[in-house]
Amino acid sequence: MPAINEQIEIDKRKLLNQIGYDEEYQPTGRVASLVDDYIDNYHDLIAPSYSYTIRDIEFVDGNRIGIGDSIIVKSKILAVLLARCRKVAFFTLTIGNYLEEMVAYLAENHLVLQATVLDAIGSGTAEKLAGQIEKIIKVKVGTEGLVASRRFSPGYCDWEVSQQQAVFQAMRGDTAGIKLTESMLMIPRKSISGIIGVGLPGNGIEEYNPCLTCKKKDCPGRRK
Repeated sequence: MPAINEQIEIDKRKLLNQIGYDEEYQPTGRVASLVDDYIDNYHDLIAPSYSYTIRDIEFVDGNRIGIGDSIIVKSKILAVLLARCRKVAFFTLTIGNYLEEMVAYLAENHLVLQATVLDAIGSGTAEKLAGQIEKIIKVKVGTEGLVASRRFSPGYCDWEVSQQQAVFQAMRGDTAGIKLTESMLMIPRKSISGIIGVGLPGNGIEEYNPCLTCKKKDCPGRRK
């Protein structure tokens, strides 16, 4: 597993927005001080880990994408992308158990604000880590003259959450210590899985963004 060289930093403004403070509603001094303290010290509560594997695409047929080991990914949105690709990178990542254990402890002791802030930091950290893994994969395939798409996770657009199983099957047990429950939830909870399309330059792989043609303007996962 390549090292993660960048320190994971949290954007304070985005964090405040996530817990309910917009530009017009500023936090009190107590809340601002709490947020600053948690941002300064949360690194002690995370243990980032990730894994990825790059597999050949065998076929794309309608909304079905076939990968080795009889893995079938089902999504019309992804089929449009992966029809342009030669390979697909599967990845899993987590920030570990420690932070969410602390969130549970704070909640059990009725420290709701503290638990909310720390939980939001955990979510933001996992997203930042996903961005770093995306960069690592792009650098890796770039050495072979290939390009990579943006990342997609189960639950995105028409890719059903049940397809977590396909991702974990592709990982062949090397899932960065993440376990998948029967209901397709990942443990630790602050974990992300997904895929990245890989192929030759000039096929619109890097630019592919279904959000540009999607009419669901209020989607929380919408990307510019």
